[in-house]
Amino acid sequence: MSERAVAKLFRNGRSQAVRLPKEFRFRGDKVHVRRVTSGVLLEPVLDVKEWFARMDKVGGGALMVSGRDQPTTPSRKVFD
Repeated sequence: MSERAVAKLFRNGRSQAVRLPKEFRFRGDKVHVRRVTSGVLLEPVLDVKEWFARMDKVGGGALMVSGRDQPTTPSRKVFD
């Protein structure tokens, strides 16, 4: 994904905002913002259901489908 475009900066009160070109719009009304070496990175904020749906697509299958394989707990005398 090497798309590039120029976005317009403007002031909104005491904040600075970025007007994104149409092809770079995000769904929703929030984004994560973080500094990276060369500038600032904007990433969509995923709701929990969407996040889990994406994690399911990563693969690996469900965790511990057949239960946990653990040794039996040794019996101990309590309050001798």
